[in-house]
Parts: sequence; C-alpha cells; structure tokens
Amino acid sequence: MIRIILVDDHFMVRDGIRAILEDEDRYEVVGEASNGVEAIELVQSLQPDIIICDIRMPVMSGIELVQKLADLGLTSKAIMLSMHDSDEYILQSINAGAEGYLLKDAGKEEFLKALSVVSKGEKYFSGDVSSILVKQIRSEDHQYTDDSNSYENTQDKNATKTFKNPFDLTKRESQILQLAISGMTNKDIAASLNISKRTTEVHRFNLMKKMGVKNVLELSNKAREHKMIP
Repeated sequence: MIRIILVDDHFMVRDGIRAILEDEDRYEVVGEASNGVEAIELVQSLQPDIIICDIRMPVMSGIELVQKLADLGLTSKAIMLSMHDSDEYILQSINAGAEGYLLKDAGKEEFLKALSVVSKGEKYFSGDVSSILVKQIRSEDHQYTDDSNSYENTQDKNATKTFKNPFDLTKRESQILQLAISGMTNKDIAASLNISKRTTEVHRFNLMKKMGVKNVLELSNKAREHKMIP
C-alpha cells in the first residue's frame, strides 16, 4: 500500500484527490494538511511514501516544504500539483527535490500514472513541464558543440575516438551516459562535471527518457547495442 499525504490550502482540491484515490486499491490517504508547516508535522509522524503538494500556500509554500523535508532527512517523495506552468516554479521545485510536477488540469489517467512512476523511485513531469526542462537544458548546454551523429569518448579527455549517437544526445548527456555506466552516482557525476546534483538528475532523466530505459543496466545494454560506448 502506497501511503499518501495531501497538502493544499483548498479543501475541495484535497477532497477531489481523495475521491480519486479511494477507487484505487494500492493507494491510501493517511493525512491532509493545509500548509507546509502542518505538513512537516504530519510527515514526521506518519512517514508517508508520497506527498502531493500545492505550490502556493499560506505560511509555507510547497517549494519551501519540499526543501525543508530534504533538510530534515525525510524521504517522502513529493509530487507538485499546481495550476502554474512557469519556468521559475518548475525549476525551483526540481531544485528543491520534487520527484514530479503535474498541472492541476491533468486528467485522472495522467495523475495516476505520475503516482505509479514516482512510487517506483522514478521522476515524472507532464508533457508541458518536460518541454520547459528541455529548454532549460538546451540553454545550459549552449556552450557545447554537438555532432548529431557522433561524440567524443568523455572518459578520456585525450581520446579522439568517436561513437554513434542515434538518440541525438547533447554533449552533456553523452558525458553523463558514460559516467553513469562507469558506476558513478549523481553526486559523483555532479562533482566531476562541476554542476549541481539537481542539474545532473535532470540531464540523466532526459537521457534515459530519450533512450527509453529505466535503470543503469538497461542504459548500459542499450548503449552497447547501439555502439555508443566501447
């Protein structure tokens, strides 16, 4: 059973989400809060698997809540549910540690899909949100020159051998591909490339999405299948 806490200052929103989840056997709403401060107390006492959290709330916002939970070492995964699709809100949520971001006009099917994906330890962003992430990543990567057919072996700065790039990876994604397959964690990769851990996670999420894989083993197998690595 996946245990969930709802955090939203509008009762009708919480009531609507609860009604959806009551029809699903694998989910249980164990608590509700109307702001971030209330939510922290609930998360500490109930230790839910997932919190579904609004962004704009009185007393403490959803973004502040997610950051505070991370600071306290609490491991509940957060899905942001908001009517705002601004770049600022989305990127702040991801940087705070949110595992998912859904717009409030999402349908029931997408809502349940997001819950399923996040409950498995993966990240979920709606289509509109993903496009904003892609735009942000392209902006970060503008200093790199990409070749759509090949890229340099990034494990060896002196290497000149190139490998196939059938998934149109950016240079940064290509770097992360090789480092991830070598066994490095996101934290290690971030330190190696001098970028933040959250930026690493977003690049890795998009890399795995492009290649259609769910874990490092599948990533490694597909990369070798397509001769993307030696």
